[in-house]
Amino acid sequence: MNKPQAREINCSACGEVTLVRAEPVYDGFKKVGECFVCTACGKQYASEEETPFVNAVAKPTLFTEADRPEKVSVFSEDERQRCCAYCREMVLNPFGQRCGITNRFVEATDLCEKFAKKEK
Repeated sequence: MNKPQAREINCSACGEVTLVRAEPVYDGFKKVGECFVCTACGKQYASEEETPFVNAVAKPTLFTEADRPEKVSVFSEDERQRCCAYCREMVLNPFGQRCGITNRFVEATDLCEKFAKKEK
């Protein structure tokens, strides 16, 4: 579903040019879609296609996708996963994180020479 950039509508019920409010539609506890509601009169539109949006003027873009830098990768995959967060000996509880071997409190980003990678 493509969200419109303009949130203004020509309401078919009240005839005003007003803002529209997107409200979620639920089936039990699962979100199944969105309906759009006129903020002036409260008329609901069942879908984005039925909502009479005002045609917005496209905003000028200064940069394109070609101007974006490439994603920088500082660590290789094996270097990144040698910290305590990926170790099978790390013990997590609500009061702190500790090493199962040394029984010391550790941080997830700490490094250890006794590192053992946990299974997925």
